[in-house]
Amino acid sequence: MPDHARSTDSAVQAQLDRLWALSPGADVLGLGRITQLLARLGDPHRHLPPVFHVAGTNGKGSTCAFLRAALEAAGYRVHAYTSPHLVRFNERIRLAGTLIDDTALAPLLAEVLDVAGDIGASFFEVTTAAAFLAFARTPADACVIEVGLGGRLDATNVLPTAAVCGIAALGMDHEAFLGDTLPLIAAEKAGIAKAGVPLVTMSYPPEIAAVIAQVAAAHHAPLLSQGQAWHRVVNTATLDYRDVAGTLALPLPALHGPHQADNLALATAMLRHQRVLAVPAAAMADAASHAFWPARLQRLSPGPLLAPLPASARVWLDGGHNPSAGAALAQALPQLGVAGELTLILGMLANKDPSGFLEPLAPLLGQVIAIPVPDHACHAPATLADEAAKLRIRSTATAENVSAALKKAGQALQIATQNDVLIAGSLYLAGDVLAHNQ
Repeated sequence: MPDHARSTDSAVQAQLDRLWALSPGADVLGLGRITQLLARLGDPHRHLPPVFHVAGTNGKGSTCAFLRAALEAAGYRVHAYTSPHLVRFNERIRLAGTLIDDTALAPLLAEVLDVAGDIGASFFEVTTAAAFLAFARTPADACVIEVGLGGRLDATNVLPTAAVCGIAALGMDHEAFLGDTLPLIAAEKAGIAKAGVPLVTMSYPPEIAAVIAQVAAAHHAPLLSQGQAWHRVVNTATLDYRDVAGTLALPLPALHGPHQADNLALATAMLRHQRVLAVPAAAMADAASHAFWPARLQRLSPGPLLAPLPASARVWLDGGHNPSAGAALAQALPQLGVAGELTLILGMLANKDPSGFLEPLAPLLGQVIAIPVPDHACHAPATLADEAAKLRIRSTATAENVSAALKKAGQALQIATQNDVLIAGSLYLAGDVLAHNQ
């Protein structure tokens, strides 16, 4: 799926234009191109601070946010590489706790692009090489690195080793690249396993757990799975975590949704099972309370985009775009006081499953307003509206963009008793919303 990036800095934009011309965004997985590209740059991936490597279908970004927050609370300087960006390309590369600035980003991209010429590297591969180059040159104590697509053949998996690897929630997504069954997808995700490096996982159904165990064994990676090596119980006010080293009572995450307790527990287990950096319990508790990850059930603050809505309206933004995300939202929204008749503004990329995403949410929905995802190949709004209608959602409509959709929603909300709006279906759409709401 093509990626897009724009910058208000002319020097950065010039390099982004080069990047787009070099790589039109075709997803062709493999480690050959990234290996060749990094070799031309001096193999910076072999000279990084200790790596915390995270894969998964849903929740890997939030897990990375908890990891980074805990490591920083412990006093460490942390690099982070995540994707996609929401508003600015710079969000992908965080150097020692601070987003890379434009004056550093432009020459960094130029340096990588100057040697990438005949390799045919993708957008993500060039970006990954740039991040690793910056990480190798900037002093820090740790790197938190999120897998882009899959695991086994993802560009980040060129890393030779790590302090610890983790796998978050698994579900159906990117079937064209990873396989059309959960065991096949699990095998690809588990491909980040590395010899002698702890592989920490959530609890999965037996057929999925067996696949991951086989991959871990083949890579000689110690497997530490939830329910065996570590345990968690969610109570009214605490997350109680337990492993062989003892117990922790952590605050429930400030991030919304019951699934975030699972992501916090995974991050905690990763921190507890690595032996490179000491992270005290207080730092893990601080991460629970202070980690922030935008567009994950984020309540939007008042801004120009929300002006058409009544003052009582609550607007939630989430980048969820697959059946697992739909199910997680359906579980989380009632806990936020959404009792039904929710207005959903929906935009989805063309390679996503709208019916699978909508089905678990349907009992909560009173209205769906379908829109395109700007600058990306996406489902036609009429197609999304038709999928919603098939699920017997009371009202469906289309709009040309999120601003027009919010105006339509505002008209209905003026007379509604339920004033909640959810904007979801794509992280790219979420970025557009954040930019326009300033």
